[in-house]
Amino acid sequence: MTSSLKRLLITWQPLWAAASAGALLAIAHAFQRFGGLAPCHLCLEQRTVYWVALALGLMGFMASRVAPGRRTLRIVAAVLLVVFLWQVALAGYHAGVEWKWWPGPQSCSGLSKAKAADLEALLNGARITGPSCDVAAWRMLGLSMAGWNAIAALVLAGLSAFAIVAKEPAREHD
Repeated sequence: MTSSLKRLLITWQPLWAAASAGALLAIAHAFQRFGGLAPCHLCLEQRTVYWVALALGLMGFMASRVAPGRRTLRIVAAVLLVVFLWQVALAGYHAGVEWKWWPGPQSCSGLSKAKAADLEALLNGARITGPSCDVAAWRMLGLSMAGWNAIAALVLAGLSAFAIVAKEPAREHD
């Protein structure tokens, strides 16, 4: 790894962590808005984790500007590492629920847009349920969105761990 890439990963870790969390949130919202895939309860919980990562990344970036130094960057990276590992666990749990490896939570339905037929059925006594956590709405290469989310969070956790343990390369002189 080149020293400039290493320095970029270490110095800007809070900002790229926040940007990555924001990008993953945007992707999830695009699947919902344009793909028509309503999120289940566990999907919404995973979004919350990325909102936390986004906020902490931005605050960590500002903190690293107010109190510059390797120690500040390591603390911020450690906090983000914990958040991303939390996401790995939550997304992994959700993927396991989808594969029926273990049961999902009782609150395993989300909210979706109501249609006129749904409202009429509700008035006639039918129960309307949202998407179920144990049914993958979409798969690519055999993995659901929860599975891909677990992989993305694992990569972000690994990059955060790298930012903690890596020694900052010496500055090159022109």
